[in-house]
Amino acid sequence: MADRQNNHAKTSNAKASGSSANAYTINLESFSKRLKMLYSHWNEYKDDFWGSSEVIAIATPPPSEDLRYLKSSALNVWLVGYEFPDTIMVFMKKQIHFLCSQKKISLLEIVKKSAQDAVGVEVVMHAKAKNDDGTASMDAIFHAVRAQSRLDGLATPLVGYIAREAPEGNLLEKWDEKLKTANFQLNDVTNGFSDLFAVKDAAEITNVKKAAYLTSSVMKHFVVPKLEKVIDEEKKVSHSSLMDDTEKVILEPARIKVKLKADNVDICYPPIFQSGGEFDLKPSASSNNDNLFYDSTSVIICAIGSRYSSYCSNIARTFLIDANPVQSKAYEVLLKAHDAAIAALKPGNKAGDVYLAAFSVVEKEAPELVPNLTKSAGTGIGLEFRESGLSLNGKNDRMLKPGMVFNVSLGFQNLQSETKNPKTQKFSVLLADTVIISETAAEVVTSSSSKALKDVAYSFNEDEDEEEQQPKVKAKPSGSVPISSKATLRSVNHEVSKEELRRQHQAALARQKNEETARRLAGGGSVGTSRGAVKPSGELIAYKNVNDIPLPRDFMIQVDQKHEAILLPIYGNMVPFHIATVKSVSSQQDTSRTCYIRIIFNVPGAPFTPQDSSLLKFQEAIYVKEVSFHSKDPRHISEVVQLIKTLRRQVASRESEKAERATLVTQEKLQLSGAKFKPIRLSDSWIRPVFGGRGRKLPGTLEAHANGFRYGTSRTDERVDIMFGNIKHAFFQPAEKEMITLLHFHLHNHIMVGNKKTKDVQFYVEVMDVVQTIGGGKRSAYDPDEIEEEQRERDRKNKINMDFQNFVNRVNDLWGQPQFKAHDLEFDQPLRELGFHGVPHKSSAFIVPTSSCLVELIETPFVVITLNEIEIVNLERVGLGQKNFDMTIVFKDFKRDVMRIDSIPTSSLDGIKEWLDTTDLKYYESRLNLNWRQILKTITDDPEQFIEDGGWEFLNLEASDSDSENSQESDQGYIPSDVQSESASEDEKDDSESLVESEEDEEEDSEEGSEEDEGKTWEELEREASNADREKGNESDSEEDRKRRKMKAFGKARAPPDRRPNGTLQKKARFR
Repeated sequence: MADRQNNHAKTSNAKASGSSANAYTINLESFSKRLKMLYSHWNEYKDDFWGSSEVIAIATPPPSEDLRYLKSSALNVWLVGYEFPDTIMVFMKKQIHFLCSQKKISLLEIVKKSAQDAVGVEVVMHAKAKNDDGTASMDAIFHAVRAQSRLDGLATPLVGYIAREAPEGNLLEKWDEKLKTANFQLNDVTNGFSDLFAVKDAAEITNVKKAAYLTSSVMKHFVVPKLEKVIDEEKKVSHSSLMDDTEKVILEPARIKVKLKADNVDICYPPIFQSGGEFDLKPSASSNNDNLFYDSTSVIICAIGSRYSSYCSNIARTFLIDANPVQSKAYEVLLKAHDAAIAALKPGNKAGDVYLAAFSVVEKEAPELVPNLTKSAGTGIGLEFRESGLSLNGKNDRMLKPGMVFNVSLGFQNLQSETKNPKTQKFSVLLADTVIISETAAEVVTSSSSKALKDVAYSFNEDEDEEEQQPKVKAKPSGSVPISSKATLRSVNHEVSKEELRRQHQAALARQKNEETARRLAGGGSVGTSRGAVKPSGELIAYKNVNDIPLPRDFMIQVDQKHEAILLPIYGNMVPFHIATVKSVSSQQDTSRTCYIRIIFNVPGAPFTPQDSSLLKFQEAIYVKEVSFHSKDPRHISEVVQLIKTLRRQVASRESEKAERATLVTQEKLQLSGAKFKPIRLSDSWIRPVFGGRGRKLPGTLEAHANGFRYGTSRTDERVDIMFGNIKHAFFQPAEKEMITLLHFHLHNHIMVGNKKTKDVQFYVEVMDVVQTIGGGKRSAYDPDEIEEEQRERDRKNKINMDFQNFVNRVNDLWGQPQFKAHDLEFDQPLRELGFHGVPHKSSAFIVPTSSCLVELIETPFVVITLNEIEIVNLERVGLGQKNFDMTIVFKDFKRDVMRIDSIPTSSLDGIKEWLDTTDLKYYESRLNLNWRQILKTITDDPEQFIEDGGWEFLNLEASDSDSENSQESDQGYIPSDVQSESASEDEKDDSESLVESEEDEEEDSEEGSEEDEGKTWEELEREASNADREKGNESDSEEDRKRRKMKAFGKARAPPDRRPNGTLQKKARFR
């Protein structure tokens, strides 16, 4: 390690001391710009940061084998682009003195004119011969210092230097000796250089980003796959060997396909790998020679840092193996605190605010972890790995500015976990990222290496009991492909079926799900937000004063559409009624051609009357319930009825829309794109839901602006704005077997499309026209016209898909900008190979999973189910030779109705199970449809009992089968289909309390929709059948006919119980 560092240090330092000065050039533009910055900062903050120094003397030590960071070396690189070891620089008001070897002077000669032009100073060179100690040159420099001091009227020169850097080598030791005996007043100027280097310019930011890209790429494409392979193959690899391998990859970026020059790359520190209970979260930590420890509940910490053109970057990640709840919670809290710290890196905030933001998250989420939190949230980073003065602790009052770069590093130290293995009882967790402060927010430049829990948590995929009973053997190497979710890291010594592996994973998920549900119920998290009531409308006023009532043309019913009222002739006066008070209106005509009109009003207490504030306000008043009029003019009556109905419908629609809009969440205003940034357009598309109105529907254009989408047609009132911040999910589904290509947005909050309130907005284009062939003749497959038409359709479909794809790609690029990182937006594409047919609403549809949702985007109403909102999935009517089964999705919000997808073909069962298992969703199977409203009500009413009874395990079909086998008599006899047992009849008595409803009951409810026939006795049914026979004159029917009718009536009244293949009654599922 030391040899490599030494060699690399020599190569780096040779840039300033090589044999040929022509091989190196100094960027004069950068030199002039930064020299101006140095003198400007020195003059402006002379008393604050520079100790009132009139002279600044910087001595850079000779090269060293150690990996170290010095302010003097940082100044060399920052000012002239190279490190000049064994060199002394003295900055004065009118002169700059360099004391170094002749070779370095030949390289520095070029800066003389630039320094004069930039700040009006003269550059004086002092060449040091090989055997010269430099005393004469030092005396000349001191003489110039004293001369300037006398001109400034100072008795004692004020000289600034870097106090923390000890002199090394003959030249610097001699300089230090003479400096301290020269009767100068010495002041430490370390803080001045720290503040000068804190804000990076564009070139420095570029170097930091390149370094960060290399660092995150090494972590993502080498370290993570390397760890996965080692653990998967159960290899014994030491921390130090992992360190060496990682260091080689950093120094050779081409090995991970990173196109950066290896000559400009170096490490910030030797990569750190820690596991096995021994953790040190300090940057000075090192990788020991112990083997990587990856047994269950173990923790692995990896930290790597790389430099590009001397600018540093850093990243640290923690990996959890079969994490227990304590470890998972610690990591989740750390993740939230780390994100809070990054979010606090904004211009205008104080450096101390960053740590306080992280501290408040920990204090709120897990106060017991506060003592274990690191005392700092990181430091500034750049030419130095730790920039002094920019520590992110709670006491730093330094103001944050755009261009500052920080290593945000946060962790929990020395946490305790109750495990059997001593190496996992003590653990730590650490996260670090390189962050650049921009004008508006913070940019995480190492974010390509994910720190999400699902990407750093791994599972052995086998129970602890199995691990004890079965010998461990090595699995076949699975390559170094990163694993999307929890990885399978071991296998057993015998061939295990997919079903067995799935069952093992589901058992682990069941335990995890029950623990999660118990925590949520204990914290009151099961109760969702109750649906808010619609705000009542204001008082109904037709006319504000009597003068507004129109003069009657005739003494007959009038409809005043302007004031939304009807005027009725009552006792010689025209009495106005607001149209909203009308409940219904009807007319009829008798045989004498007299027409009647009947108007019924909304009154308090009447059934199905809406609760209106104006009705409740005057409950004690006398109301007109209905009025009737007759007329000899049927045309007028018909016209009045039509006008009243039309006006009533318009007012009701408007009030409904107003009520809907009143519940909407206020959205931010759309910022239209300016001249520099043209909006991204998708033309000639259609929208669902469609705009209201009776006119012809028109296609429109979808545009992506600065902070949202806008869709509009040629009509000015047909416009919809969708803010990026309101988008929960975005989907792109190209047409394959469908007729449309579409973009679909599922929103956080409702918006209005026309007069419709919706959370789902879709934009689509039909890829082919619906054509009906005239004439019944079947066309030949070789018909040239048919072939040409098919080719046109394919070309049209491909063009539309390509237009949508280009739009999606450009929008994804827009969403990838730093200001949209918080929204975490990206177009998701359905995975058709995992799709299945089912009936989510009333019609059959093809339902397709995506990476984060389960969707159906063709038929309306649309289906968009977010996977992380799902509690469990219950597969119902599984088995017993059924051709179809149903899927019930239970959400984490128990106040939310379950989602049912009916009539899924049984052939899709295995595929659905596999998909649910790979997405870490716990599923159960049952032979019957369950009454979920009653189940969820039982859970929310008594959550403690639900937890005590084992949580969701009452749905475990295998457990219930074993219970029934133990309790059921094996010699139970056959029960005929026309005889009802006593136990069965007792069960029927409390059907209303049962948590199971049979399929026949559901069909009966949907077909007949009445409860009048339920629960009737045999005598009642027989009496009804006899009465019906007498009325129809069928009393002479045969005995068989009467029995048939009797059984038919019985079938309607009560569905027979399900039977097993052997004829025994199916045991009724109960909520235990």
